[in-house]
Parts: sequence; C-alpha cells; structure tokens
Amino acid sequence: MELESHMRKTNQLSAIKVAKLTAPGRYGDGFGLWLQVAPGGTKSWLFRYQRDGKARQMGLGPVHTVSLADARERAAAARKLLLDRLDPINARQARNASQAALLAQTMTFRQAASAYIAAHGKTWKNRVHAAQWPASLEAYAYPALGACSVAAIDTGLVLKVLEPIWHEIPDTAGRRLPAKLTRKAQG
Repeated sequence: MELESHMRKTNQLSAIKVAKLTAPGRYGDGFGLWLQVAPGGTKSWLFRYQRDGKARQMGLGPVHTVSLADARERAAAARKLLLDRLDPINARQARNASQAALLAQTMTFRQAASAYIAAHGKTWKNRVHAAQWPASLEAYAYPALGACSVAAIDTGLVLKVLEPIWHEIPDTAGRRLPAKLTRKAQG
C-alpha cells in the first residue's frame, strides 16, 4: 500500500465548493474541520474532536464571516490546544471570561446600569416603575458609584448609597437591584 492511502484526506473543500453547497448536511475538509449547512441554507464551520472519549464540536463561525482559510487556521489552533492537552472549548470559555473580567474593570457603574436599563427597560410593563429606575439611580447611586469601575464596587460602597436613604425613603432603598448588577457589585 502506498503511504498516501494511509494519510487522512485534507483540504477536501474549496472556496468555490463551499459557495455552491446548498444541501443540508456536514461536509468534511479534513482533520476535524467541517462545513455545516443547515436546512435553511445557513452555513457555518465546526471543529469536531474527541476529548476523554467523548465527541465534542466547537463552532468556528459563520461562512459569511469566516473564510475557508480562516476556518482552517482556527481548526489548526484548536488542534494545537489538544496537542497541549487543553480542551479548545474550555480554553475559549476561559478567554471569554478573562475578557469579561477585564471589561468589568474598565466599565463604570453608570455604563453598566445604563446598558441594563437599555436592554431590559422596554420589557417593563409598569411605565412609572420604568421611569423610576433611571431617576433613582441618578439621584442616589450615581453620585457615589457612577464613576466607579464595576469591579471596584463592594458591599461597603453599596451600603454608602443605601444607608442614608433607608430611613428617609424606605420604598426606594428597599427595592431589589437586578441580579446582574448585584453580582457585579459583589465581585
């Protein structure tokens, strides 16, 4: 037998073939890189591998954003992580968590609260309550916390905001902060 018959086939796809494929399914390029075509015609890249005897697959991005060459590079990077006995999915999650922590260090409380209100305010059914959120934050929280990085906010700073108003305005002071903001405040 020739040596070539024992080697895995690689680079089975071409940019033209990727563009022309429309039938739903998975099409292998080699060494764990797959093109996935969904029933609606959406195309994306997958890296399939085994870790601790379990089959895993990691999305590498949509075809309209990640070219075949880029997908091959991403798959090669994932294979290098496996060579170092690291799970590519876990490595990506750790990198994302690290980036989120870095963002939390640079994002101010005002920015985080504004982003929360922008994302969730439209779902609040009570207009009065929706209007009270920014007004209460402006009056009570922003003077002490607005410019602080989210990562720097601790229980002491939260108490600094709440203690003066607990007795004067118990309804405002007693309102629960959204879980997302309280988790960030706790670090």
